[in-house]
Parts: sequence; structure tokens; C-alpha cells
Amino acid sequence: MKKLIHLLLMLLIITACKETETDYIVERNIKVDYPDTRTVDTVTTYFGTEVKDPYRWLEDDRSSETEDWVKQQNQATFGYLDSIPYRKELKERLEKMWNYEKVSSPFKEGDYTYFYKNNGLQNQYVIYRTHEKQDGEEEVFLDPNTFNEEGTISLGGLSFSKNGKIAAYSISEAGSDWRKIIVMNAETKEIVEDTLIDVKFSGVSWLKNEGFYYSSYDKPKGSELSAKTDQHKLYYHKLGTSQKDDTLVFGGTPEEKHRYVGGYVSEDGNYLFVSASVSTSGNKLFMKDLSNPSNPLVPIINTVESDTYVIDNIGSKLYLVTNLDAPNQKIVTVDALNPTQDNWVDFIPETEHVLSPSRGGGYFFTEYMVDAVSKVLQYDYDGKLIREIKLPGIGNAGGFGGKKDEKTDYYSFTNYNTPSSIYKYNVETGESELYWKPSIDFNSNDYESKQVFYTSKDGTKVPMIITHKKGIELNGKNPTILYGYGGFNISLNPSFSIANSVWMEQGGVYAVPNLRGGGEYGKEWHKAGTQLQKQNVFDDFIAAAEYLISENYTSPKFLAIRGGSNGGLLVGATMTQRPDLMSVALPAVGVLDMLRYHTFTAGAGWAYDYGTAEQSKEMFEYLKGYSPVHNVKEGVEYPATLVTTGDHDDRVVPAHSFKFAAELQSKQMGNNPTLIRIEVDAGHGAGTPVSKTIEQYADIFGFTLFNMGYDVLPTKTKEKVKG
Repeated sequence: MKKLIHLLLMLLIITACKETETDYIVERNIKVDYPDTRTVDTVTTYFGTEVKDPYRWLEDDRSSETEDWVKQQNQATFGYLDSIPYRKELKERLEKMWNYEKVSSPFKEGDYTYFYKNNGLQNQYVIYRTHEKQDGEEEVFLDPNTFNEEGTISLGGLSFSKNGKIAAYSISEAGSDWRKIIVMNAETKEIVEDTLIDVKFSGVSWLKNEGFYYSSYDKPKGSELSAKTDQHKLYYHKLGTSQKDDTLVFGGTPEEKHRYVGGYVSEDGNYLFVSASVSTSGNKLFMKDLSNPSNPLVPIINTVESDTYVIDNIGSKLYLVTNLDAPNQKIVTVDALNPTQDNWVDFIPETEHVLSPSRGGGYFFTEYMVDAVSKVLQYDYDGKLIREIKLPGIGNAGGFGGKKDEKTDYYSFTNYNTPSSIYKYNVETGESELYWKPSIDFNSNDYESKQVFYTSKDGTKVPMIITHKKGIELNGKNPTILYGYGGFNISLNPSFSIANSVWMEQGGVYAVPNLRGGGEYGKEWHKAGTQLQKQNVFDDFIAAAEYLISENYTSPKFLAIRGGSNGGLLVGATMTQRPDLMSVALPAVGVLDMLRYHTFTAGAGWAYDYGTAEQSKEMFEYLKGYSPVHNVKEGVEYPATLVTTGDHDDRVVPAHSFKFAAELQSKQMGNNPTLIRIEVDAGHGAGTPVSKTIEQYADIFGFTLFNMGYDVLPTKTKEKVKG
């Protein structure tokens, strides 16, 4: 049935503070006829409490009824988006800004130097190479844009054998986390053996030139996009043999399930290290001396009380990064003959700032986050401080990773108003020189970033970086996006975004708080936003919004909140707790059903951050108390909402978004639209074609400005006023 969208527009003229300027804003009274979403009588009982789940049927991603529902929702959503008068204009501006050449740092493998490059609007980056004896002439090594016409098959990873003669690369189809691994002769670019299938959450780590280690789950029964997967395994694949003959190295024991298992070989090829986790935080760590194939795996640390990995070794001396008894991380050393924690010796001790180390050229580079801004120190392998690296400015540095014998290293530098550039670094002299700078239609000097500290509900000081055009008037009328994440020990460091630059170009404010649950201040900051303390994250986000309003950057009418994945949960919880605080909510690929998230794919591994409904009565009641799907109330006017997801998202299954949208559509009071935009042949985000990404941002920004009342783009509004 064709759905109609009625737009009743009433023009209001609001006089601004200055007598010479007037803002022309359209107040919208919008009614949307949504597709019918049937309900079922499904009930689940938790500790004696019955919980209704009327949209449980939408969890079946293989049913024709769900497929029809997706089509009808998209028809209604795109019908609405098509009515936004400047949506095309936004898309054209995004395309123009996006259309500049982008390159990566180079890296050497065998006789070739490789690098990634995108000429501007290519859906996927192309891998090029030059030969050391061919005067730097570039040739295409691998072009993912040729994998399929739509650009929906993306490159997942690329790894070379020790001599650089064989390459293994993984591909993702339609954004799925399930991968295939293809092995090719790097010199002739010919496929040399059968493709490995059913690979997931895996790297490729070579054992010299003979074969490689990779990880996967058994193929689940039922839907591969939503069925539970909780037994990760590490395999060894020997070149020239069939995948069915691959050796199981770790995992598969029924009595001890590990949801995330990975293996990596030391650069000298002498050791295999195996990390095994039951959740996204904490891991066991094992090692194997590869000098004898019959050597067993021995434990370095056999509990999941810390995050620990081996960063490098010199002979039998291992260098480990750990947060065991060091919430901000430190580096320790130990001999491989006695590697357990009783024998660890501090090498680079913990400091008050969070450590993120890398190594290259025979040195360690310790990046510290100082209030989410980078500071980088260089040490030798005896622990001697060589120098602090002078960065180009205040922002986020990354890279510094390379092989021991390469004395030239590379790093990137960016912040919210500076496009990422690459610097060439001499590890011996400490000199940096610009290697590559983008040529982009954006003048950084016209914009500014400011870090502020605001107070959350319980008195905690939280940092936030606010970026916008210089000279904006703090009159409460600036369209503002408040973006957050707050989970899984993940830090939001300053970085440039083409999409956000288009937003700011329109006079928009972009604000990013570093919420509890993230990793900006170490493990304790992370833990303060987990399980029975998860509400701290939402309170931090709400306080950020209140700060922006109190300081007149914006007001509820001109505020949008946005976040993806765990950040989608953040948006869903915030908008259901404080619907009065914003005019637009943009939850993307969100974890929104907190009572059932752990029953899908690898979701059970998120229990460290969330807890589960079966864990205890207290945890069940706490989760139910903020779960967005279970807290949409009748008779409440929620902000204009655009839920976004992908039909092939097998990390946070789209059923979360489906059920949340259905609840909003059935209970929304008033005329604010509650729409869901479902990208077909797309997953959680990685590998999304550039063309689709541009369309998504045009829709998100268009929806946001339209529901803030803009009849024309803000820059055009000001032109109209001046005229």
C-alpha cells in the first residue's frame, strides 16, 4: 500500500538579537503515515517479571515478511527525504568536498613499496606499488572496485609472506563481518589456491613463507547474519593444502568457550602468540616456541583480568603491553623461558596518562593521551628516553609502526578542523618532514576547536571539544550535532571528517565529549561506564547537551544527538530519558534491545560492558530501566528521529533498529517524524562504498536541518537575510 507523507508548513519569522539580521525558520507540523507493523504476543519472563516483545518477529532476517517490512519502511523514509528541498544540494557539496586524492603511508614488502590511494570518489581504495628498480613507476596491485560493479565487496585486510612473494587478502561482501581469504602470487598477481571461506574477526599472520594463521567460528545454524557465534578458533593454513585440512591451533573446547581468539607471529618468526577472550575486555595470552613444531602452547597469563599483548621481542626477551595493576597501561619485559607475570619487570612504567605504544625502526613510540590530545615519546630498547616528538599542532597523531630495519617511519596528524596529513620521520635524527598533504576545498583557518570541561550529574569533570566556524554568534540558534560513544574502552580522539566539515560549513557546531565508558583516561574511566554504572555515560552526554545550551552555542530546537553502535545505544537511551533536550535524534546501527543483545552473533562478548538480563535480578532491572526498545512510552513527544542501519549488519543485527523504530512509530505523540533508513547490501559500516556514504550523510544532514526548521540551507538563509 502506498504510504503518504503530509507536510503542513506554517511560516514563522523570528527576529534575531541583532536588529540588522533576521533568521527565517519554518516551523513544521508534520504527519507521516507509517507502514503497518503487526504485533505478536511474545512474552519472556525474567526473575518472575514478564516482558512483552511485540515485534520479536522482526528478528527473523530471512523471512519474506521482514523483507517486505524493510521495503515499506524505506519507501516511507525515502518519500520523506525526497521532499527535503536541499538534499540534492547537500549531496553535491559532499561529493565536491570528497573528490580529492587520498593516499596512505607507504610500506615495503619484498622488492616493492605499496600504498593505498583513492582518486577522490572511488568506492574503495586501490592498492598501488612501485619497484625499487623501476624509478618509482606506479602500477595497480589490487583494485577492490573491480570486485563488483556496485562497490559493495570491500577489502578487509592484506598481509604478505616474509619474503613478500605471496599475499593473502580478505574480502567482505555487502558489509558482512564474514570474510573470505584469497591467496595470490604477489609478483604475477595470480590466484594460487582455493579461497578460504567462513572467516570472521580475523587477521592473517604469516609463518615465514609457508602458511598463515587465521581465526573463525563454526558456521552457525540458522541465519549467518544473526545466529549466535560464541566459539572462536585459531587455525593454521599451510600453502598448497585444502582448508578442510587446516590445523586447529586453539579453541573448540566445549567446556571453555572463547568468543575472540587471535594469533600473531613475532617479526623474527620465532614465536607464536595467542590471545583468547571471553568478552571485549580482558584476555588470556599464550606463546609457542616455533623452533620445534611439537612445542606446546604455554601460558604467559592465564586469566582474563587484564588486557595484555606482546608488542615485540629481542631474542628471548619479550616486551609486553599490559593494564594488569596499571589501568593506564605500561610496558614490561620477561624472558620467554619463564614468561608468567611473576617474572615481569617494568620497562616503561604507568603514568597518569593513557599509553598507546607502537614500535618501528628499532625504537618504541609511546603515544599518551593528555585530555584526548596526543603526546608522543621515543624510547630505545634499553628503556632510554630519546626524545619527545614535536607534532605539527594540537591534535591526534597515529602510525609510527614499522619494521625494525626501516629507519624511516611515517605518522599521520589530524584534528577536527585539520585534514589528515602524513609525515615522514627519521628515527635517528628525530626530524619530521611533510610527506603528503591533501588538496581539499576546505580552509582550516576559518574554523576553530576549543576544549572545555563540564560537570556531569555526579560532579565528574568531562572534557569536550567544540568545533565551528570562527566568529559564530553564541545566540542559542546554531545548528549543533552532539556526537558521542562512551563504551568498550574506545577513545574519541580529534580527527577530521569531510562530512563534518560540510556540516560546519553550513554554520553548524560539532561537539564531541569524551564520556565515561571510553578509554580516554584509562581502565578506571572505562569501568565507570559499564554494567551497573552505565547510566553515568548517559548522564555525561545529557550534561554535555545542557552545557552547550547553557553557554548559548545552541538550544533544544537546534540540537541533534548522534552516535553509532554503542553510540546508537547512547542516543536511544538519551532521547527516551530526555526527549525535551533535542529536536533531532540520529541513532545509527545501535544496540537498542538490552535484554536480548547477547543472543545474536557475537553479542555475548559485550557482557563486560553491559551485563546480561540473565545475570541477576538487579542487572535485569537495571538493563530494562534504560533499554531504548523497552522505554518508549505512550503519550510522549520524542524528537524527530532517523534510525539508520544496514540489512547485512551481523555485528549489531538490524533487528535492534527495526524494533526501536516500530516502538517509536506506534507510540510517538505529536507530528515529529520517526523514520528508519535501511541500507541494502550494507553492514555495520566498514567497507561501505563512498557513493553510499555520501548519500547517507546527505540524508542525515538534510533530515536534521529540515527538522530544525530550515526551509533553505543555513548559509542560504543568511544570504537571504543580508539581501
